[in-house]
Amino acid sequence: MGLIGEVLMLPFAPVRGSAWAIRQVLQEAERIYYDPATVRAELARLEERLEAGEITEEEFDRQEDELLDRLETALGSGDTTGNGTGR
Repeated sequence: MGLIGEVLMLPFAPVRGSAWAIRQVLQEAERIYYDPATVRAELARLEERLEAGEITEEEFDRQEDELLDRLETALGSGDTTGNGTGR
């Protein structure tokens, strides 16, 4: 974009910067959500809750299925190392 275009778009710079920041936050949240280490830790906590009687077997099965789907997605994408550090 030329100099005149940059000058004309200057009032929109905060909006462009905000959109970039939002994209970065969403990417990081998604990386953490699908990180295999995070999912495994959640599976362990879920099992602890079942053993402590905090949740029913049906609730455990439902949540476990969701977590296993996330883990399968994470391992299938190959974007993470599985050690909690992401890439």
